[in-house]
Amino acid sequence: MKPFIHEDFLLQNKTARLLYHEYAENMPIIDYHCHLNPADIAENRQFENLTQAWLYGDHYKWRAMRTNGIDEFFISGAAADEEKLEKWAETVPVTLRNPLYHWTHLELKDYFGITELLSPSSAKKIYATTAEMFRDDNFRVWGLLKKMNVEVVCTTDDPVDTLQYHQKLKKTKFDVKVIPAWRPDKVLDVENPQVFNRYLNLLTEVSDVEITNYAHLIDALKKRHDYFHSEGCRLSDHGLDTFYSEDYTQQEIEAVFSKLRAGKNILPEESAKFKSAVLYDLAVMDHARGWTQQFHIGALRNNNERFYKTLGPDSGFDSIGDLRIAIPMSKFLNRLDKDGLLAKTILYNLNPANNEVMATMAGNFQDSSVPGKIQWGSAWWFLDQKDGIEKQLNTLSNMGLLSRFVGMLTDSRSFLSYPRHEYFRRILCNLIGKDVENGELPNDEKLLGKMVQDICYFNAKNYFNF
Repeated sequence: MKPFIHEDFLLQNKTARLLYHEYAENMPIIDYHCHLNPADIAENRQFENLTQAWLYGDHYKWRAMRTNGIDEFFISGAAADEEKLEKWAETVPVTLRNPLYHWTHLELKDYFGITELLSPSSAKKIYATTAEMFRDDNFRVWGLLKKMNVEVVCTTDDPVDTLQYHQKLKKTKFDVKVIPAWRPDKVLDVENPQVFNRYLNLLTEVSDVEITNYAHLIDALKKRHDYFHSEGCRLSDHGLDTFYSEDYTQQEIEAVFSKLRAGKNILPEESAKFKSAVLYDLAVMDHARGWTQQFHIGALRNNNERFYKTLGPDSGFDSIGDLRIAIPMSKFLNRLDKDGLLAKTILYNLNPANNEVMATMAGNFQDSSVPGKIQWGSAWWFLDQKDGIEKQLNTLSNMGLLSRFVGMLTDSRSFLSYPRHEYFRRILCNLIGKDVENGELPNDEKLLGKMVQDICYFNAKNYFNF
């Protein structure tokens, strides 16, 4: 009897199997957006057990465990690692039809060669087996990345970060390219002036620019932007509820900044104008340096105030938001394009209702400078599952050029998440294979194989110039 995860998992026809095994399976991975800890990479961290590598900080699993009625003590609390793994194993059987079921068993197979299903009856054995494997140097962080054929990792880094671990990595013999990516979200966190000012004090310290007005703020950010560039950074990323593109004058922005720096609360319309100015100026910096800018749009974050106070952000209490995006996004991109300052851009939406909005918006601002200059990014977060991936691929095919798509990323904090690239590749090959079987695409192995390899690897390599 075949194991659940077998060589033809998700590949439902001959063409799909050919495309995956001959063209997609062995392509290197370019993970151009993730949340892996650079310190763990630089120090080649050795995990003691599967819980540490798998469950620490994984808010996908945390949400599922809470939904299954698992006490928080076994999720983010002080329970022993083996107990936490057992509670996850208790949850896995009820994740059927959730992507976590697929991911869990892909990860067990790809990293550890385990094809047994995770359940309460198998948990102790799997915990012990993997704990023994983690003692081997090949299962340290470097080995885990190499095992999955990872070529490039782009981490997510705050402008005030020293990038010391990226610098440390450059002095090692590790041949996976690890690149910082600029994530300046905190400079837009103006709803709480005290938090905003504490952040600006940090920015003052690392940039050596005394920030007493808005112009100084941009000077400090520009200085840090230059520093990131010198350390190899070529991408920015922004996590936003929506785009901000209000009309404003510099005088208005200076006035809003003065209120903020004085610790005063600002009005919603002042906040929108301030964010519009900062986003525009940051986008200009990206264009000047030839970077790619990424915009993750539509998360409604930290909904549970009680848990936010105890666990902080990114703990599994975020959901899909429903703010309007089309008009401010169009205005934002058009303002930059009109000024000749629009960098390569990747747009991601969290609300599936915005799929067609994103796909068609990308087409509005393409030019001849680079194929697929404006990208609609891969299915993100809650949409990163079989149905969401297929919908993204189909919509992009209908309204753009799938062949120019830069493909998959992990967006993950876990070093065991790289089978998500395999998951994507299997889904992609199966989708194309179905079209061939239905007579909707030519049965041309060379043509389709090139398309698959471009989407899995070459498009990203060429787009980012890695």
